[in-house]
Amino acid sequence: MQLHLSTWQEVEAYLQTSQGAIVPIGSTEQHGPTGLIGTDFICAEVIAKGVGDKTGALVTSTITVGMAEHHTAFPGTISLQPATLMLVIQDYVRSLAKHGFQRLFFINGHGGNIAILRSAFSAVYRELPQVRCRLANWWMGSAMYKAVHELYGDKEGSHATPSEVAVTMYVYPEAIKKAPLTTPAPKDSGIYSPEDFRQRYPDGRIGSDPTLATVEHGQKLWQLAVEELSKQYLDFIQEE
Repeated sequence: MQLHLSTWQEVEAYLQTSQGAIVPIGSTEQHGPTGLIGTDFICAEVIAKGVGDKTGALVTSTITVGMAEHHTAFPGTISLQPATLMLVIQDYVRSLAKHGFQRLFFINGHGGNIAILRSAFSAVYRELPQVRCRLANWWMGSAMYKAVHELYGDKEGSHATPSEVAVTMYVYPEAIKKAPLTTPAPKDSGIYSPEDFRQRYPDGRIGSDPTLATVEHGQKLWQLAVEELSKQYLDFIQEE
C-alpha cells in the first residue's frame, strides 16, 4: 500500500489493522559517469515498495533529498544541511504519529543520512516516547553483502557502486547510461569539502567499477534486499 496512491479513508482503515509504516529515504546526488543522480532514493523507494507489497505495510512518500553536501561540486546534486534534514525527519515522524503510526521503519539508500537519522530518532523519542523508529540500510544485510562480494569483489567500492547502479538499471532500464571510465577510481581516502571531494575523485566514483552492473544483477539484489528487510520489518512491528 503506497501512501501517495491512497485516500485518507484507506489510510484510516489501515490504521485499524497496523500502526507500522515504511519510510524510504535517499539522496539526490551525483553517482559518477554512469549512475543516475536519483540512485539513492530510487533504490530506497523501489525496495520499500517491494517490502510493502510482501508484508502488507503502508509505504510513505519518499524523502528524496538527503545530506549530500560533499557532492555539491558536481552539477545536479541537491543537499539539505544536516540540521535541516533532522527537522524534516522529525516532522515526518510527528505527522505520522499524530494519525496513530507508532512503528516507523526507515529504508535508507544513502550513507550520509545514517548519523542524522539516528540523531533525529533520539530527538523524537524525547518528544514521543511511544514511537519507535528503526533504520535499515538496504545494502548492509548479510545476504546482500555476500552477494555483492561474489559479484564485484573489491570493484564494489563505496560510492557509485555497481550494486546500486544495477538496482537502478533493473528499475529504469530505459535510463541506462554508458560511458568509458577513463581513469581508475581512487580508494576512499577521506571526505572533506565539496571541492576537495571532486579533486580527490574527479569523476565522482570512490573505488568502484559501475560498468560491471547489469539488469540481471539488479533484479537479484532487489529480491535479496526485499527478502531481508521484510523479515526485519515484521520483527520490528512485533516488538514490545
